[in-house]
Amino acid sequence: MGLDSIDFDGYNLRKSIFYGVLFFAVTGAVTGLIPNPLYVRMVSITALDYFFLFTTSFLAAAFFGKKECGVTEGRLAKIGGVTGFFAFSCPICNAALLVFFSSSAIMTYFDPIRPFLGVVSTAVLVYFLLRY
Repeated sequence: MGLDSIDFDGYNLRKSIFYGVLFFAVTGAVTGLIPNPLYVRMVSITALDYFFLFTTSFLAAAFFGKKECGVTEGRLAKIGGVTGFFAFSCPICNAALLVFFSSSAIMTYFDPIRPFLGVVSTAVLVYFLLRY
């Protein structure tokens, strides 16, 4: 019995594992939580960074493993994934934030709310996972 045959109640385990590993690998490498030669993180890594990486990857995988996922629900659930990304990414290394704010403003105002963003991300993903 392989992963191809594991499909129950509109849920595809193979698809879920694929998306979870993909999300974990890509976002982990881009944020420097998975060590790689292409990216060096400028802010120290905390246990919460790894926690939110694992949590966001797992919940995103569970949501996108569903067979029936409407476009609207998918877009709204992606908000949880993006929020999770900001929760465990390096705030100074994030070019999107640096375009709008200075590095000192990011470290003063954005860095302290990153754990809150992780909680929001988890809540959004759990909500859409249970709702749809």
